[in-house]
Amino acid sequence: MSKIRVVLIEDHDLTRIGLCAALKQSEKVEVVGDAANARQGLKTIETMQPDVAVVDIGLPDWDGIELTQRLKQSLVNSSVQTRVLILTSHSSEDSVLAAFAAGADSYSLKDVSLENLVHAIQLTHEGNAWIDPAIARIVLTQARKGEDRDRLEREEVLPETATRTIDAIEPEYQQLIEAYPLTERELDVLELIVAGCSNAAIAEKLHITVGTVKTHVRNILSKLCADDRTQAAVRALRSGLVG
Repeated sequence: MSKIRVVLIEDHDLTRIGLCAALKQSEKVEVVGDAANARQGLKTIETMQPDVAVVDIGLPDWDGIELTQRLKQSLVNSSVQTRVLILTSHSSEDSVLAAFAAGADSYSLKDVSLENLVHAIQLTHEGNAWIDPAIARIVLTQARKGEDRDRLEREEVLPETATRTIDAIEPEYQQLIEAYPLTERELDVLELIVAGCSNAAIAEKLHITVGTVKTHVRNILSKLCADDRTQAAVRALRSGLVG
């Protein structure tokens, strides 16, 4: 199995050198280039055509958000599929939403463990999203705002067995959700899964039994084609399915 080719763009020399050295320990990742600023980083990406670009936001020329936007625009008519993982210390709502609006595929804070960073790179390379739990609520809140607007426009109350129509970010998620729509109760459970609640905590919050929660979780994993709760949460966040 070939390694995932990565370019690292980070302006702090010690951080960049340390990350390169750490990632080289992984059998799944190959660091094929690095850069200390956005302009050099974009040139490196264009030359090396990596699978994933790991980008800091606080760069000295353009910021990482502008770099992401420029990169994504340059790839519109290209066969190259470089995906972007934002790796930063910025956790503000403006930074998170601006990064995704610019086309970022994943978002992680710098205090992530090496194991989780490699996992994030792998998921990003596969076309999925990795969203740091510390900023997950920002994405959920944004999704909830859009959902609330839709509800006001419909001016109706949906029964427990009804399903919601979701405009997913990626076509694959839209097709998946349309083929296997979740019920209102399953969406309630999914939101609590994303929030990090255990089965017992979900049962308490929704006033149902733990056994019922487990049934809902099995249904959610099946409908989202997810292997575990973490993957289900990532897909829910990426699609805007949960608010």
